[in-house]
Amino acid sequence: MTQIEAAKSGVVTQEIEQVAKDENRSVDFVMEGLKNGSIVIPKNKNHDIKPVGIGKGLKTKVNANIGTSSDIAQLEMELEKLEAACKAGADSVMDLSTGGDLDFIRRKILAESPIVVGNVPIYQAAVEVAAKKGSIAYMTEDDIFSTIEKQAKDGIDYMTLHCGVTQGTLERLIKQGRVEDLVSRGGTFLSVWMLYNEKENPLFEHFDRVLDIAKEYDVTLSLGDGFRPGAIADATDRAQIHELILLGELHKRALDAGVQSMIEGPGHVPINQVITNAQIENSLCEGAPFYVLGPVVTDIAPGYDHITSAIGGALMAAYGADFLCYVTRAEHVRLPTPEDVREGVIVARIAAHAADIAKGVPGAFEWDLEMSKARKALDWNSMIKLSIDPEYVEKERDSSPPEESDVCTMCGKFCAIKLLNKALRNRK
Repeated sequence: MTQIEAAKSGVVTQEIEQVAKDENRSVDFVMEGLKNGSIVIPKNKNHDIKPVGIGKGLKTKVNANIGTSSDIAQLEMELEKLEAACKAGADSVMDLSTGGDLDFIRRKILAESPIVVGNVPIYQAAVEVAAKKGSIAYMTEDDIFSTIEKQAKDGIDYMTLHCGVTQGTLERLIKQGRVEDLVSRGGTFLSVWMLYNEKENPLFEHFDRVLDIAKEYDVTLSLGDGFRPGAIADATDRAQIHELILLGELHKRALDAGVQSMIEGPGHVPINQVITNAQIENSLCEGAPFYVLGPVVTDIAPGYDHITSAIGGALMAAYGADFLCYVTRAEHVRLPTPEDVREGVIVARIAAHAADIAKGVPGAFEWDLEMSKARKALDWNSMIKLSIDPEYVEKERDSSPPEESDVCTMCGKFCAIKLLNKALRNRK
């Protein structure tokens, strides 16, 4: 029985109960979200982790991408990234490995991770076929589906599957033209395969087969945006929206089949189109949980794309996105390090929390209120504990000790709060 089937049958699973407790929501609220497709609990039946809820009315969640590349395949570094992501407060990680022993790497990450783990099965299917046969064009439908099933059996909690990459969507992209065509690896793998073989995307054509596998293990489908814009000039075009229409329809099919699913959203979007994209997704996909990469709001800041994505992510989440995929400062430049991962998670969590305040998520505003009270009281122990990154705050404070212990070296003895607190006490 999947989480959706349990909710529809009135069965309160341990996962539903835990999510309700963590979110300060009623069990009925979570169950109703599962039933109508606005909430998912990505937890494979074969993966022993603490469940987390993603969706409407819940805290905005953050994912950290980790994984090897064809140039750098060091499992130990990826495990360090996993540890850094968990320590920084990520809600999930995605293993996007394309180099090394992919089965071993995935299974090791699953065994070590205390949080939700997602991935993109088409990566492994394409990479292994290219290694054996020289080209991803020789990939078969069975290569794709056997990889999906293997990874589901291993315990992957959610999978990005680019089911909306179809001949029709690809034709729209070609006819309209783009500055940067495709930047999604999964979308590109499938598009290349479709062009060479002149066939429809098996993930779309045989979506029922996808549902059968997902249902058996209660894998959440992350319906991938293979045509997400990689340049702000390409945002919100016909190919992107056509894919989104298809994903909304597939989400409905998944819900009817008792399979959890969420919708992936765009990458590069100018700031004046961010709210529009959130509203379009919510309308076309009937309130399905929305998972966005960034969005990155300008193309000119390599080395600082953790910031450009946080700007877009905060705005997108404030208007309906439920799940932010972090972007690190290494984006567009190199494979991220463990420190990049740690920093990327913190920055994305700031964006998520800012959005939660706007959405009125229980507990969000109260956290800030407690910090403000601690600042007025010049209670540094509480300020450090309440910080989103306490370790960094404590280290920075210790690196620049003030003459007076209750202030900082920015203002010192001329601290506005301290001066006014003293004046008000004297007035009494």
